[in-house]
Amino acid sequence: MHIRIATEAGACYGVNRALDMVEALSHKIHGRIHTLGPLIHNPQVVSKLAAKGVEVIHNADEVSGKAILLRTHGVTPEEEKKAYQSHDIVVDATCPFVIRAHRAAETLTKEGYQVLVFGEKGHAEVEGTLGHAPGAVCVETPEDIEALSIKRRVGIVVQTTQSRRRLKEIVAALVGKAEEIRLFDTICEATSLRQNAATDLAKSVDCMIVIGGKISANTTRLAEICRTYCDHVYHIETAEELDPAWFSPTSEVGITAGASTPQYQIDEVYKRLMSLYPASDK
Repeated sequence: MHIRIATEAGACYGVNRALDMVEALSHKIHGRIHTLGPLIHNPQVVSKLAAKGVEVIHNADEVSGKAILLRTHGVTPEEEKKAYQSHDIVVDATCPFVIRAHRAAETLTKEGYQVLVFGEKGHAEVEGTLGHAPGAVCVETPEDIEALSIKRRVGIVVQTTQSRRRLKEIVAALVGKAEEIRLFDTICEATSLRQNAATDLAKSVDCMIVIGGKISANTTRLAEICRTYCDHVYHIETAEELDPAWFSPTSEVGITAGASTPQYQIDEVYKRLMSLYPASDK
């Protein structure tokens, strides 16, 4: 078996930044720390944080406390206000690239555009961005656009973990319907790098292992992209999910991981694969 890891894979800047923030806060605060929603979409990491006294709450006003972190995916202005009202210390762990999307949505709203947020309906990041643009609508597919009454001037903001291929489909669906289309391409560069690296690897292996939370939008997107180029793609959260029946001694195996996946989880999967067939290359 030969094992190759994508050149770009695993935890991004925003995730590492948030984990550093909660670690620093835990050294300063004695007692329970809250996060407004899961800090990141990685169940194993969230469980580890819970064991250290970091509790997930879903409404800032459901419980008061000493300190709260705003999740990496961002929150609405209303949620942020409640956090400040119910907690003594508020740490904003929103990814800077998500904040960029918030600012873009605010700008388009102020300038009178019909604002469309291209992203996954109901996703925490999308809901947060919508909160910064009253009247904005989330669109997930070209069909969603067909169902809307499109105005003369349309502005688009993009969920940071979307793919540019799908973004092109959304823009194409608007051509001919709006006189002016203003696009803020707020897809995170880390997302693009991971998607491109996964694409390159998936084209040259027998199977792909995609590591990351099942609820992680960017990891799910990676798996979708890999399935375009590879017949055998397995989305897993932990090394224990690896099934020896997926592989043979001659398998060419590729590994990629979502932006919420720490390096130690990638290492655990690699070691587990190595234990199946020791003659492997990284």
